[in-house]
Amino acid sequence: MQVTIFHNPRCSKSRETLALIQASGVQPNIVEYLKTPLSVQALKELLQLLGCNAMDIIRTNETIYKELGLGGQATEEALIEAMARHPILMNRPIVCTNKAAKLCRPPELVKELLDQH
Repeated sequence: MQVTIFHNPRCSKSRETLALIQASGVQPNIVEYLKTPLSVQALKELLQLLGCNAMDIIRTNETIYKELGLGGQATEEALIEAMARHPILMNRPIVCTNKAAKLCRPPELVKELLDQH
């Protein structure tokens, strides 16, 4: 099984999720998305795999969200472009497998994703 985690090592939920994946015997591909931000196209593909829209994975409590005026009337495209330019806006951890993806908040949600295989 191929597993990728979009990970922020400073986030306790992200660290917990990574530990749960590793405890299951899987060595995931770890993408530190703050160091290597996703492109607009990669974010669109991720959203499609997640089956959600940008608002579902954007961190509205980040200062940059307010500074960019993204609340309320921001389009899907504007939100995706903002996450590509400012990866701190992307919620984490997001885990992808060959079949599905999930925002793993709380971390225990990763077990559902891993059990699908």
